[in-house]
Amino acid sequence: MIRPLLLASAAFAFAQPALAQEGPADTAAPAKTANDDSRDIIITAPFEQSEADVLSGTSVLSGVELTRSLKPTIGETLAHLPGVSATSFGPSASRPILRGFQGERIRVLTDGIGSIDVSNTSVDHAVIIDPLLAERIEVLRGPSALLFGSSAVGGVVNVIDTRIPRSVPEKGYRLSGTATYGSAANERTIGGAGDVAVGQHLVLHADGSYSKSDDLRIGGYALTPERRREALATSLLPVDPANPEPIDYAGNAAIKGKLPNSASETWTAGVGASIITDTGNLGISYSHYDSLYGVPIRYATLPGEGQEAPRLSVVQNRFDLRGEVDTGGGFLDKIKIRAGQASYRHFELEQDGSVGTAFYNKGLEGRLEVIQADHGGWKGASGVQFFNRIFNVKGDEAFLPKNETNQTGFFTLQQLDLGAFKAEGGLRYELTDVASRTPVDDLRFFRGSRHFEALSGSIGASYGLSDGIRIGLNLSHTERAPSAEELFANGGHAGTQAYELGSADFRLEKSWGLEATLHAHGEGFSFDASAYYNKFSNYISETQVNQAVCEAAAAPSGREVEFPCFQFSQADARYYGVEAQGSVVLARIGTYKINADLLGDYVHANIVDQGPIPRIPAPRILGGLEAQSDRLTGRIEAERVFDQNRVTNFETPTKGYTMVNASISFSPFGADNKTTLNISANNIFDVDARRHASFLKDFAPLAGRDIRATLRFSL
Repeated sequence: MIRPLLLASAAFAFAQPALAQEGPADTAAPAKTANDDSRDIIITAPFEQSEADVLSGTSVLSGVELTRSLKPTIGETLAHLPGVSATSFGPSASRPILRGFQGERIRVLTDGIGSIDVSNTSVDHAVIIDPLLAERIEVLRGPSALLFGSSAVGGVVNVIDTRIPRSVPEKGYRLSGTATYGSAANERTIGGAGDVAVGQHLVLHADGSYSKSDDLRIGGYALTPERRREALATSLLPVDPANPEPIDYAGNAAIKGKLPNSASETWTAGVGASIITDTGNLGISYSHYDSLYGVPIRYATLPGEGQEAPRLSVVQNRFDLRGEVDTGGGFLDKIKIRAGQASYRHFELEQDGSVGTAFYNKGLEGRLEVIQADHGGWKGASGVQFFNRIFNVKGDEAFLPKNETNQTGFFTLQQLDLGAFKAEGGLRYELTDVASRTPVDDLRFFRGSRHFEALSGSIGASYGLSDGIRIGLNLSHTERAPSAEELFANGGHAGTQAYELGSADFRLEKSWGLEATLHAHGEGFSFDASAYYNKFSNYISETQVNQAVCEAAAAPSGREVEFPCFQFSQADARYYGVEAQGSVVLARIGTYKINADLLGDYVHANIVDQGPIPRIPAPRILGGLEAQSDRLTGRIEAERVFDQNRVTNFETPTKGYTMVNASISFSPFGADNKTTLNISANNIFDVDARRHASFLKDFAPLAGRDIRATLRFSL
């Protein structure tokens, strides 16, 4: 069945290599609302095009909307976009979730290259990208995602910064900065970036940021009512004299108002330089990331449960390169190169400050891309991508042996624009080698390796029913190689309170996907919607199994199984859902527009013949009312997240909540200037809010009432 699709994609595509990531303009385009008569959003991957022409669900966060949404993590910053949620493992580790997909099924990029960290390994590991320095954040899905890897079946989050300059400053210099205060965690954040021209073609860059926060304020008890009842009941049980419990169960039930062990301190610094001419540019950068943050405690509520208060000390040193040259027309329009190399480590610290477990990761990722010139509405982007990761865990929770992953991908994306009819096709062939070195005893090691060849393709088309209405349909087939964690895990992991057991015999995970889209834009209104369906074979997920399974796997190495046993397995799975966003100008009063907007999303996911897939975000709707002018914008919004009762046997249901937020944004120099002061009140009514997708939802709610002030300026 795959061959007809892939042959169609190949016939639709040139056999030339070529691109993925078009650099953004100096001035960020406005995000999609009814606030502006312009309906265009410039999508920077893979081609510049209007939002209405994109064949799949796509979101862009920039300008005033980025300032208003800015949070310490990428996940929380994007959580109010349609189809996007967050893992919410405390205020310092929150990774995006796209259409219910997370971990290995989405890619989080910085300017088109992976974050080169271990955030995909566990939800308690932070994404090493600082939102404070972001100029623009894009969420991409559909055929374009094939350009970034087969693991992007859920989509791509691309964070674009200015660390490698793209243009020569008109005034000879360029300065920008951000300062934020958030009351919920006494959060104090400051960051800035500057470019200076040296001669006609050389631009130097420097940036840095610093953030410090205290324990997070929450809108009630740390534990859910069910967990509180368990803890109080346990506190009444007699203590076994032979094995006294040092845990204060009643004290756990009483924790309220603050989330212990959630404070953090982070600083970053970076320098860059670019040579920029009329026909291209070449730039390099170096950056350093340093963070110390606490992970909210998974409090014990039943006899025999343990609890820890881990803190993570994270350091990353990274080098990046980006180049682009205009070829002068003909068949090729541009040639691009993008590469990143990073050394990452984090220490999981015990309560006495000693290192319990150390994670080391070295990664290299590079892309060579060529862009075809537009000939009669036909254009294309193709290329080759290489990825290498060497990952090692040492210490008490070394749940994974030392391993190395090498992956090479060849890709193409082709577009045909005939006016009312537009079509797009993509093809990716990927070679993956995963090898591990597992200790058998003090003297012997077992070396295991797997080789995978994956072929993915997509084809889609859209038709303009009128100047402002376009409908589209995409068909895709993706194949993903299992990760080292899914193949070789064999050990306890305190972050997720699980003994994780992989399988070296896994096959390629395969998926067929169908997506229908609608874009409708007109004078004073916009509406965008997507409906999608994904059919998986060999879908990889974790299932709780009998402790004896993990005990047998742990026996040769002498490990103890201290946590519940979770084993990776493969089965058929189904995902389907919808997401929609619309806005309308209700009235014009003087220089103000009165706008109303509404978004909603829903995802349903099942493992065939087994039941719900765990940690799927609950359905939600979010509506806002806004008065907007060039200088002043006021907004009030309410988000309703519904109950999530579709749970596995190792989950608990999650109650819904309604959260009300309000904000005022002031642009003293007008809409064309990036200087903005935003004051917002989030969770005004201090509700107890918990995301079902969070591993810690029963122990760590979202932030309570949070008054935030953010100043962003640009000179």
